[in-house]
Amino acid sequence: MTNRLQERYNKEIAPSLIEKFSYKSSMQAPKIEKIVLNMGVGDATQNAKNLDEAVEELKLISGQQPLITKAKKSIANFRLREGMPIGAKVTLRGERMYDFLDKLINVSLPRVRDFHGISAKSFDGRGNYTLGVKEQLIFPEVDYDKVNHVRGLDVVIVTTANTDEEALELLTQVGMPFAK
Repeated sequence: MTNRLQERYNKEIAPSLIEKFSYKSSMQAPKIEKIVLNMGVGDATQNAKNLDEAVEELKLISGQQPLITKAKKSIANFRLREGMPIGAKVTLRGERMYDFLDKLINVSLPRVRDFHGISAKSFDGRGNYTLGVKEQLIFPEVDYDKVNHVRGLDVVIVTTANTDEEALELLTQVGMPFAK
């Protein structure tokens, strides 16, 4: 059972990318490698419950168990010591990745208030795209009544594209709503 987005990539998007950038091999066509969801919980230093809530929400959104990230350095001003848990992340690959991307494009992003499209400038120079979501409530799995804190999360889409231009074309054809 393949996802409809994955099927569309194989049948339409990959051939059109090969044609547009005139690749010699079909393996040169850029594809989405993985999606990383990252939620930083700055107030986890004072209250450990906040981190548990963030982990649960990330688990609902992604459909798999998040990894708890720990501080790499001690920062006295933030009352932060090296090794303290300060966030959670999930790496999605394969079918789950395509399911999440499909849901993000068709369900979650249109639920953002005053949505005019996402910025086409958030590429890193190597073909990866980063998108910041201000509140986790745009995802249909998160129950509004059970949310104590509105938290944002980062969505990093890692592609095999060599340039930002190739990655932009790939994501545009996948259906990402870039602002004009």
